Amino acid sequence: MVDKTPDGRHIVVGGRRWRATDPAIPDALRTELVAELMQARRLVRTDPTSARPRVSDAKVALGERGEPWWEPPTRQGQSDRAAAAIRALLRRRAEGTICPSEIARIIGGTDWRESLDLVREVARELAAADIVRIQQKGLVVDPAKTRGPIRIGPGDRLTPPEPRTTEKATPTDTQPRTPTGEDVADKTAADADGRPSD
Repeated sequence: MVDKTPDGRHIVVGGRRWRATDPAIPDALRTELVAELMQARRLVRTDPTSARPRVSDAKVALGERGEPWWEPPTRQGQSDRAAAAIRALLRRRAEGTICPSEIARIIGGTDWRESLDLVREVARELAAADIVRIQQKGLVVDPAKTRGPIRIGPGDRLTPPEPRTTEKATPTDTQPRTPTGEDVADKTAADADGRPSD
């Protein structure tokens, strides 16, 4: 079990403090983000150019980097975290799509509905950069002319994920491939890429 500071904001590993994952993230979404983080970590040695941005996006989405999740958020901080969460979830889901409400739940906690407009705005900006595509009823649509429920899918400029594998871990790859639970989520904060969090 990983030790936490009394306020729950940091974990302590080897005498060093690392920022803990935002506890307001729903369990299922946190598990997906942790899985993306760990998959990206395994690629750092072999493909650091593409792996490190993926590590960073996952950690920002989890609240382990960027604005501290326990402080009042700024609009820019929320926008940055929403963009990171969108990219991280889309990479994890490969060709799948995500709902804006999922991103709002990641960044907004119990008040997630208040973040929906911001998430849609961030999605439009990412669509303009061809990082994502906005979809309705399975079809790509112009986000500037679209009203009603949307889905967010991967664009041509989203870094594709590595193919998933069910191979057993080797002596040089000892991290679990299917992380679950708070212990694993916390552990990633301490050794994601050798850099402490705030």
